[in-house]
Amino acid sequence: MGYRALADLVVLTHAAFVAFVLGGGFLAVRWRRVAWIHLPAAVWGALIEFAGWICPLTPLENDLRARAGEAGYSGGFVEHYVLHALYPSGLTPAVQWILGAGVIAANVVAYTLVWTRRHRE
Repeated sequence: MGYRALADLVVLTHAAFVAFVLGGGFLAVRWRRVAWIHLPAAVWGALIEFAGWICPLTPLENDLRARAGEAGYSGGFVEHYVLHALYPSGLTPAVQWILGAGVIAANVVAYTLVWTRRHRE
């Protein structure tokens, strides 16, 4: 498998992880054991945004792209793939705080549903 294909696989994995961070709590409504995997992932996702860190998957993707003879990019995954489409001016600390708050809000809603469902049974 070539470096470009590996870089694309990292992007898909990264996108799946971001989707899981945002929506995994809703999976826990149906399958409660998912929470044991999802909660640490959600904490990590929120920390990445609040602290302004770059996920380790981003440098990995850039390294694989460089090995494939392609250009990498600066900034993080969300800035390059998501915010590029939504916020052309780029990622700012304020936007990162909004994204982190969105992660927390989505998960508060999801785990409120988990908690109420569990206590109804």
